[in-house]
Amino acid sequence: MERKISRIYLASKPSVIHFLQVSWEKTLGSGFVITLTDGQSAWIGTVSESEIGREADDMAMEKEKYVDELRKALVSGAGPMDSYQFDFSEEHCCFFCDKNLKDVSFSLGSFNLEKVANPAEVIREIICYCLDSIAENKAKNEHLQEANERLLRDWNDVQERFEKCVSAKEGLEIDLYKRFILVLNEKKSKIRSLHKLLNEVQELEKSMEHEREASSSCEIPAARDPIYDESTDEESGDRSETSVSAPGTLSKGDSVFSSPDVTDIAPSRKRRQHMPQDLGTDPKMALQGNQLQEKKKYEEPRIPQPHVHLPA
Repeated sequence: MERKISRIYLASKPSVIHFLQVSWEKTLGSGFVITLTDGQSAWIGTVSESEIGREADDMAMEKEKYVDELRKALVSGAGPMDSYQFDFSEEHCCFFCDKNLKDVSFSLGSFNLEKVANPAEVIREIICYCLDSIAENKAKNEHLQEANERLLRDWNDVQERFEKCVSAKEGLEIDLYKRFILVLNEKKSKIRSLHKLLNEVQELEKSMEHEREASSSCEIPAARDPIYDESTDEESGDRSETSVSAPGTLSKGDSVFSSPDVTDIAPSRKRRQHMPQDLGTDPKMALQGNQLQEKKKYEEPRIPQPHVHLPA
């Protein structure tokens, strides 16, 4: 059975302290027992579930809402002290409970009580219940205090671990940042070296291309220059003309040296005749050979032949 003991002041006797005890088995809506005492006398009464329903109908309220209002007034003590007003009539042994609003008040119910023949037993029971409740609450308080201390120690341990974790995290971040800087610098240096190597390779390729272009530009005019071909053709034509005119000159020379007054120089003529044949493959060289032979022919000193007088 659950109980709730509270200290109240009656409207008819505001200077006298009264104690109100409400006890119930299952729920407050299923019925409850009211005990009222002023320390000398005691009154007790039982409120059934039907009476609660009848009071709710009289007030035109739902039963659940009416039970909630009774709980606030008799058990939980919710709201300000002047929200609810209590009174008791010893002549009629009736207990009244009212709810105060701003300017009006309405009755939550009236319950009939009976005077107890041995109030000391009721008062003793109330005192024992209060002492048991105090001991129970004290034990709960001690248990909660121990739990609070344990939680405080755990919180301190967690805080210390958290601080250690934070310091370790900061140290790890600094270490990782240093390593990252080292790796980044190494990557940068490697990238710079690769760029330098790439530039060197590109410059080498450009120089090789320039050399190939220069060599190709030198070879093409030497092999296929139309002006040079044209001059070569003219020179070859002159040389052919010279080679053609050379036999006439030689024939004329042969007629001169064939006179009886000149010594036969057949070997020289033979040499002059063979030279154009050997140099025929190269017109320029043949022309030069013919010119040298002509020059030698005219420069050779003539040897005077002695005249022999034969007897008649």
